[in-house]
Amino acid sequence: MPHQDFLPISPEEIEALGWDQPDIVFVSGDAYVDHPSFANALLGRVLQAEGYKVALLCQPDWKNADAWRAMGKPRLFYGVSGGNMDSMINHYTANKKRRNQDAYSPGGEIGLRPDRATPVYAQRCREAFSGVPIVIGGVEASLRRIAHFDYWSETVKPSMMVTSKADLCGFGMGESQIVEIARRLDEGLSIRDCRDLRGVAYLLGKKDELPEHAFDRPIGEPVTKTRELPSYEAVVADKIAFAEMTRTLHQETNPQNGARLTQKHGDRTLVVNPPALAHETKELDEMYDLPYTRMSHPTYRKPIPADAMIRDSVTIMRGCFGGCTFCSITMHQGNAIQSRSEESIIKEVETMAKEKQFKGVISDLGGPTANMYRMRCTKPEVEAICRRASCVHPTVCKLLDTSHDPTKSLMKKAREVPGIKKVHIASGIRMDLARFDDDYLEDLATHHVGGHLKVAPEHASDAVLTHMKKPATNTFDHFAERFEAASKRAGKEQYLVPYYIASHPGSGVEEMIELAVYLKSSGYKPRQVQDFIPAPMDIATCMYYTGLDPMTMEPVETVKKLRDRKVQRALMQFFAPENYFTVHKALCEAGRKDLIGSGPECLIPANPPKAAMALKKGKQSKEQARPTKNRGRRAQSKKGPAFPNDRSYEE
Repeated sequence: MPHQDFLPISPEEIEALGWDQPDIVFVSGDAYVDHPSFANALLGRVLQAEGYKVALLCQPDWKNADAWRAMGKPRLFYGVSGGNMDSMINHYTANKKRRNQDAYSPGGEIGLRPDRATPVYAQRCREAFSGVPIVIGGVEASLRRIAHFDYWSETVKPSMMVTSKADLCGFGMGESQIVEIARRLDEGLSIRDCRDLRGVAYLLGKKDELPEHAFDRPIGEPVTKTRELPSYEAVVADKIAFAEMTRTLHQETNPQNGARLTQKHGDRTLVVNPPALAHETKELDEMYDLPYTRMSHPTYRKPIPADAMIRDSVTIMRGCFGGCTFCSITMHQGNAIQSRSEESIIKEVETMAKEKQFKGVISDLGGPTANMYRMRCTKPEVEAICRRASCVHPTVCKLLDTSHDPTKSLMKKAREVPGIKKVHIASGIRMDLARFDDDYLEDLATHHVGGHLKVAPEHASDAVLTHMKKPATNTFDHFAERFEAASKRAGKEQYLVPYYIASHPGSGVEEMIELAVYLKSSGYKPRQVQDFIPAPMDIATCMYYTGLDPMTMEPVETVKKLRDRKVQRALMQFFAPENYFTVHKALCEAGRKDLIGSGPECLIPANPPKAAMALKKGKQSKEQARPTKNRGRRAQSKKGPAFPNDRSYEE
């Protein structure tokens, strides 16, 4: 039975539509939710609007190619993605423990996609129909387009173009590349004829010569420069070479002036073209105005957690110019803010308000951040040549338009749409921008906070914040005071929910004690701890792996052992009884016994609380009850890696 409002996801639905074969088959590690926040829906709808027959092969059994063959041979190409999240980050925590839920699977079921899903899916595509071009993309492939450090195996791995054996990698958000690839193949050109596109990477054959390409840009002469990265073999053998590779990559992220990059992998050459240009507002509107049902496919019998979380949200922009060293948004979405028009966004809100299942509450009106909407450089000619890594660090660039007027107008119009009871702002607030507009903060506190507002100060040590490229702690303090005052004026009891990161490069025990003291003095008790995860290609990941800041080549201390990371998490939650003895030991070893006792600045009491003693006794009882041979096995297992090398990956 076909579901006419959805893209087909089964052979039966393809047959019911009367297709001889699909033009493009997207293979994804995610279930199908027909919402523009999900890549397989967004790209599928964009191609459908161009007249192509698109089918989705979602979470197929990857152990053989039967599911691929059943869908039929794509006329043009396969599009392969691990999903909205990297498969390893989806599967494993920062402590390399298996997660107990997959938010992008029906019922939250785990195990419906393999580790390192993209290369596995690409291999099955080749097995099913060997002559069909394969284009990989999405977060997983995008952030592994060059040689990269893999946290889960603690090794440097080659470009995913090597491991997947794909024909092209479309990195970044991918809409402009995927449409042009489809158009060229439809016209009879080959996949090799797509190598001159922005936002693609490919491998040259052993005897191929590097082609000459000129990449047009809005202002100035076309980009013709090529920079060679240290080879894969070099970055495996030499951490300085790895740091130099990372620095060069991040110097070439501006699509308006970024050079083409090459990197030797053995006797083959990886070519990475400059990133795709930022979408204009009209282009974004056209993509987000497509007829999404905003629902999961009807064949799913269990709810998809991410669907429930995202369904009532509205994306207003893309990109981030913050340049945080631990964040991958800039490397995937770009550093130029790409904003939808107010008309397009309000139209989506009006459509939501008319839906029967909608309860009148928009869960989020935002994007990577809530308050960068329509913020761009005021001098396009300067933006075209700028190589600054962050527009807001160490100071906010004087050429950046920081006006919140478009955001305030949008929030007001959204909350006034008939049928809308509440518009929440759940995306994180960039505090160093919000401080420029008291009226924005007033609107936020009065109309758009449901008791709690998420913010991300990340740390309290200035040294660590510098490594993160985050503003100083006093920025958060100032914001917190103003938010509290605005909430009181609105007659509301509202609180900030600050997010902090443990074990970030540059953060040792002393810095975490500094954070713990700050939390105690401010009255914050974080209920959850974010543990730094070294995601591929991030600057902070380079610091973690090499011990060097790639932008300055200065040394950076970092913790790597799981037991040391456990200490940092415990210090952030010093108030929890289960952490008492870990915190006590850390304070003593750091020479900070002054923080143990009954004084107002002390983190923990001199004598362990009853709850801490009870937990300790319970743990000791379990250890004593465990057979000796089991204890021996456990100790032995700690000598080896957390995962075999061929299974590791990301978070």
